[in-house]
Amino acid sequence: MSDTPLSDTHLSETKRVLRFLLVGSLAAAVNWIARIALSASFAPALSFEMAVLIAYAIGMTSGFLLYRAYVFPDAGLPMAVQLRRFIAVNLVSAVEVWLVAVVLLRMVVPALGIGLEVMPIAEALAHGIAIAIGAATSYVGHKLLTFRSAQVVEAA
Repeated sequence: MSDTPLSDTHLSETKRVLRFLLVGSLAAAVNWIARIALSASFAPALSFEMAVLIAYAIGMTSGFLLYRAYVFPDAGLPMAVQLRRFIAVNLVSAVEVWLVAVVLLRMVVPALGIGLEVMPIAEALAHGIAIAIGAATSYVGHKLLTFRSAQVVEAA
């Protein structure tokens, strides 16, 4: 075992990952609560599937502003470039979140024999699990594309 302390780069990246998880959790909570509010307010006229997509857009908006300010403040790219890339990364993640949520709710929940009496709980769990899975995809995409430093862009 080495007595060499962790490098500043490693510590910096660890702090960035922790900030991403914290800020991402806040954006995910906005997403999750928005879906619950939408479903409670507009069901059955608004389907679960549409509520997930609308809530994702709400969470995505808060996420962009929070990530830019607290996780990747040194990216150095123009906001318009970051926003376009953020939307692209999140479109991929949105499809992933939507598919996981719908598969869990429409296929896994019935296979487990869960009845309609607990459907709001099943919806909340399916959506929450899907958001958690989408977080990993988002981090990689945002680190490598959306908020990468201007120096990395110039070198590429």
